[in-house]
Amino acid sequence: MSNNKLRGKDLNKIGYDNDVSRSVAITTALRHLKHSKKEEILSLFQKIKESPEEYLFDGILGTLANTFVVKNKMKDFTSYNLLEETGLLKIYGGKGIEPEAKRQMETAMSLPVSICGALMPDAHSGFGLPIGGVLAVENAVIPFGVGLDIGCRMALSVYEVPEKYIAHHHFELKTALKEFTHFGMDGALGFAQDHEVLERNEFRQTELLKKLHGKAIRQLGSSGSGNHFVEFGVIELHEANTLGIPAGSYMALLSHSGSRGMGAAIAQHYTRLAMEVCKLPKQAQHMAFLELSSAEGQEYWMSMNLAGDYAKACHDRIHINISKAIGLKPLVKVENHHNFAWKEILANGKEVIVHRKGATPAHKGELGIIPGSMTDAGYLVCGKGAPESLNSASHGAGRKMSRKKAKESITASSLKKMVADAGVTLIGASPEESPLAYKNIDEVMQAQQSLVDVHGRFIPKIVRMNKE
Repeated sequence: MSNNKLRGKDLNKIGYDNDVSRSVAITTALRHLKHSKKEEILSLFQKIKESPEEYLFDGILGTLANTFVVKNKMKDFTSYNLLEETGLLKIYGGKGIEPEAKRQMETAMSLPVSICGALMPDAHSGFGLPIGGVLAVENAVIPFGVGLDIGCRMALSVYEVPEKYIAHHHFELKTALKEFTHFGMDGALGFAQDHEVLERNEFRQTELLKKLHGKAIRQLGSSGSGNHFVEFGVIELHEANTLGIPAGSYMALLSHSGSRGMGAAIAQHYTRLAMEVCKLPKQAQHMAFLELSSAEGQEYWMSMNLAGDYAKACHDRIHINISKAIGLKPLVKVENHHNFAWKEILANGKEVIVHRKGATPAHKGELGIIPGSMTDAGYLVCGKGAPESLNSASHGAGRKMSRKKAKESITASSLKKMVADAGVTLIGASPEESPLAYKNIDEVMQAQQSLVDVHGRFIPKIVRMNKE
């Protein structure tokens, strides 16, 4: 950036009118953005000024974003101790779950509002509640118990065409995935999208949602990064499946993504608020909760539900766009949330808030999709309604290797060979999402036989993901 040096006057032009913001911006540019063009940096810095809450948890940009957050007067807060005796915790497939995930779950169980919990066999450590953690609490909601990607979702469309259709129309299907999906932290589809969720009154109820409305419009119908995907494959339906479709092999479209930047901004904003009003010991601070009877709790609940509906709207557009592109109409569509909180009644009649962070709802008779990896099978399941699991099941195979470790130990060429050997066409993706980074999906399914019945098996064939 030597011939493109960022100066104070450049920042003045985009509204950086205080010394602290200008100083932090220049330092950030010099240390972390020296290979970027000045125009790109200024564009990014302007976005940070306009929507600082979206960048507060960013390891590089968070300090700059924090200079634009309006510091409220000190809120009244309550300090809580953790419980010494906790409620019932049921762990499934415990031998395959890392100790850190179990420790995080035990911390969650010690919250003063916790009633009972369960840990799914795909569990691994996360922020706050571990991925695969299910927690029932009384009259409260925990933003980081829901997670950053609020309402992250699976959706499966089944088409009335046989398995061989994929081989005969491979180019057409691959082109549809390339042209009618978009992946990444930012950006959008290259053509306008519409959905009734964008007209929801909630977008006018809080200052945060007002700010996020434009982003929601732009990102509708797109997908995130990481393990999000849209893929064509073959669904092998079993006899007497609850879809009402004859047993056999059909082409299907499977998608996995959530509420995009909108959900992340809501999670970050209300986690900060929760940590201001709910003081917990250091090891539990990210599990700060909001009482549902509080104004902040009601705001979060409303925003979370809107984000969940927005995630569904994104899947609606993905499946509509791709179905239209290939000229086929689905026979049936199956969907389910994870990363969400629901009001539910326990077997003893007590009303609780059930948080499922990376866990699939599995009430008796409830359909869901549990994916494997880009080469491993996923499963169409029907819940058994097991009370000990809080009517839950895993949301996938679960990571056995962190993204950092996968990136360091798996090469792009080895991933390419592995995928080709499995007969899968891969568009995008990175070694971080290699099948080697995930647990064995069949072992995970074996560990939760008491939670779900399998009604079908999905085999990926053409997979589209974000290229990191």
